[in-house]
Amino acid sequence: MTITADTHSQKVIKFVQELLLDHEDRSDVTTSLIAEKISLVISMNPKWGEGLNRNAVTDELIRRFSMWTGQDTALTSDVDHVAWLTSARKQDWRYWQRYREWLERKLSPAAVDALNNSTDTILEQLEDPRRDGSWDRRGLVVGHVQSGKTGNYTGLICKAADAGYKIIIVLAGLHNNLRSQTQMRLDEGFLGYETKPAQDDIRVIGVGEIDGDPAIRPNYVTNRTDKGDFSTAIARKLGITPEQRPWLFVVKKNKTVLERLYRWIRNHVADTHDSETGRKVVTRLPLLLIDDEADHASVDTGEQWFDAEGNPDDEHQPTAINSRIRKILNSFSKASYVGYTATPFANIFIHEKGATREEGPDLFPSAFIINLAASSNYIGPAKVFGHSGPDGREGGVPLVRPVTDYSKEDGRGGWMPQKHNVAHTPLHDVGTALPPSLVEAIDAFLLSCALRDIRGQGTDHSSMLIHVTRFNSVQKHVHDQVNEHVRHIRQRLQRRVDHEDIIQRLQTVWEHDFIPTTQAILTIAPDQASQHEPAWEDVLQALTDNIGDVQIRMINGTAKDALDYSDHKGVGLKVIAVGGDKLARGLTLEGLCISYFLRASRMYDTLMQMGRWFGYRPGYLDLCRLYTTPELCEWFEHITDAAEELREEFDLMAASNGTPRDYGLKVQSHPVLMVTSRLKMRSARSLMLSFSGQLLETVSLFRDEMILQQNLNAAKQLLSGLGRPEKDPSRKRLGSQQNWTGFLWSNIDATHIVEFLSSYRTHPEAHKVNSTLLAEFIQSMATGNELTQWTVALVGGGEGENYEIVDGISVSMLKRKANGQFEDRYAIGRLLSPRDEAIDLDEAAWAEALKLTREAWKNDPARASDGKGPEVPNGPAIRRVRGFGSQNVPAHPERGVLLIYALDPDKAMSGFRKGTPPVIAFGISFPGSNSGLKVEYKINNVGWELEYGSAN
Repeated sequence: MTITADTHSQKVIKFVQELLLDHEDRSDVTTSLIAEKISLVISMNPKWGEGLNRNAVTDELIRRFSMWTGQDTALTSDVDHVAWLTSARKQDWRYWQRYREWLERKLSPAAVDALNNSTDTILEQLEDPRRDGSWDRRGLVVGHVQSGKTGNYTGLICKAADAGYKIIIVLAGLHNNLRSQTQMRLDEGFLGYETKPAQDDIRVIGVGEIDGDPAIRPNYVTNRTDKGDFSTAIARKLGITPEQRPWLFVVKKNKTVLERLYRWIRNHVADTHDSETGRKVVTRLPLLLIDDEADHASVDTGEQWFDAEGNPDDEHQPTAINSRIRKILNSFSKASYVGYTATPFANIFIHEKGATREEGPDLFPSAFIINLAASSNYIGPAKVFGHSGPDGREGGVPLVRPVTDYSKEDGRGGWMPQKHNVAHTPLHDVGTALPPSLVEAIDAFLLSCALRDIRGQGTDHSSMLIHVTRFNSVQKHVHDQVNEHVRHIRQRLQRRVDHEDIIQRLQTVWEHDFIPTTQAILTIAPDQASQHEPAWEDVLQALTDNIGDVQIRMINGTAKDALDYSDHKGVGLKVIAVGGDKLARGLTLEGLCISYFLRASRMYDTLMQMGRWFGYRPGYLDLCRLYTTPELCEWFEHITDAAEELREEFDLMAASNGTPRDYGLKVQSHPVLMVTSRLKMRSARSLMLSFSGQLLETVSLFRDEMILQQNLNAAKQLLSGLGRPEKDPSRKRLGSQQNWTGFLWSNIDATHIVEFLSSYRTHPEAHKVNSTLLAEFIQSMATGNELTQWTVALVGGGEGENYEIVDGISVSMLKRKANGQFEDRYAIGRLLSPRDEAIDLDEAAWAEALKLTREAWKNDPARASDGKGPEVPNGPAIRRVRGFGSQNVPAHPERGVLLIYALDPDKAMSGFRKGTPPVIAFGISFPGSNSGLKVEYKINNVGWELEYGSAN
């Protein structure tokens, strides 16, 4: 598609969209109605029909009218906050209005409305910039990975400027390329013109094309070039006057840059002295400070001491970047801080009372935490990896391709062994440089470019990321190998010499992978792919036409890598980017189709890099692939489940009007940290954990027959001493009956549970379930008269063989298919069926838990939601009702639930030897509690750091 045809296409989409918005019943927007409106628009201006790809226009409009957005959730504190945002106040807000109109060119009306509502929610939690006196608001916005956080804070900046904020500082990553990219995005979305070192040559772009009135043109300090950060030269020339137009600074999180900015504010902008401390303060210019990727480099990682009353040591020396951010905030009498992140663990760990004399309060989000919902076309971890279920992962999209050929079996030789060094030369085999999996991934990228062109997306950017090493010298080898490989394909196809084998290989990938994957995606997400399947001859022709445009680049964190997308606007950059750890966190690779990932260094860093694969793939989701190792897949599944667990806690707390402080206290002792803290370790340390209100289940189990026998013996010993059970329990559930096959014991003394856990061995890879720690926690709680009486259930009714555990107690063992093949363990997706956790609840308690679940539920497509409200209570609500009760339901903090399962090794599909003992697995559901009791979890970090690297 030419640039002209692309412009015509955008105009047709815009006009047809306006016509469809006037249609009375939006649900009645069909392909035939769209075709009718396209014809009507073209009849108004026949030029727009020249070279128009009607299929592509139709697909885009179907996507826009199929999209919906979930509901945001918020925890807020009204301490020292005055409500101020009204409809009247928002009249004639020109920065927001022009940004909104600019967004409407490329986003659906539903997406723009959702952004409007979301930014209103955040803005109203900030203080009115016109409010007299001193004030300080600090909050955190948690978005999904690669879900459009930059677009959100651009909208917030526009509204804040309209409202009267005068100094806007955006902290944008640690590298020049990310700072430049963020500056460019804000040039388009807020400033309306290109920022350059020389301010006399104004080139209007983005929102400036909609409303370019010089009277409202914001001032800029930093610019889009490589060296456009806040510098001494800029500081010398700059003088800010208290005029009407706001000032924008986009700066790196760099000690020198932030110190320079702080000194300039103190020496040139401050207009008074604080009467108590004598420090210089700005009183006439309200500040909005946006901290992008707020969990990265902004958090004070030093240990601050607190006395017995919780008062901080005000002589504490915070880490360099944290200190300077706080000093800047502390230099303004009217300041609002908003952090944006997808991984809020570190921010929630900031001590709520952390403060020092020089820096003022720490960056704990005391005013608000807002969880942004995503739109229905967002592809995040929950959609890619699905969720844990009894049969493994459920509900994921079929885009992940396992990579196992990157090294020799011993892990030492081959193309890219995990522990290679800076001198490594990658070589797969004699005579072949690249492993077959990477050859296939490159073929997939070439096919994706061709198919996007056929679908009318040829002028959009398309990217492939290869992330396999942290060493620049090894990246250079990979770059050269990939470059040579693509050059070879290009020559053969364009010259049509010795090209038969290459065509056959590409056609095999097309027929065996692309066609079936597109069909599968159409059944899962029909608006995310194309209904129109081209002939192979057309695909091959488009591939041959496009391969000459494919560029191979190394990305090492320099700004020139980030600038090329804008240089290729209208023609589309097609790039294979070879990157490593210096590929700046947060840098967007536009149109990312194919990712090839090996663990390049520290586990946490690699997972965060891998996270850039998520995001929006309008009309080409079925063309995307993630080539990676089973190990990285398993860890991303852990992180996906951990994030969902914390969001469920958040929703429940929001429904009961909790504050950021409440959530911080909860998360700081949450067992999910047994997973995440290992990934982001700074040093060997211990965590103080509480299991109250949590569900723990064993999903990583031993294969060793002696240990399996030991765990079976622990179960035999427990069950033989419990007395007479209730067989096949049944419970009333709002007009229906829930039935279980198995045995139930009630009012069992905690000593039995502690003895069982002390005899049972949990696998070291069961990151959240440590039997010794659980036994210690139960004993400690029992001394305070909690967790003293237990419900124990042996759940059967599975597809496996019948097995008698003790005399008179036999069950049909459960089938739990292995979730991946591992030599050292038998890993499953989910042990419990969700209903099992409520086996001890009577009808009234179950109904109360369901009511609480429905009140807390928010429809968020990024969380694998099907859009329907819950029909059964979720785990957090069950545990809350059990522990705290409600108006009509008594509390039972003394009652824990132990669920025991016998898994059939013959049904596991995990290579167990015939005659292997049953695999005994368990789940524990702890009631909610306010006791505050915690146990110490010592992280044995030595082996972990040797294997995965520390996170320093």
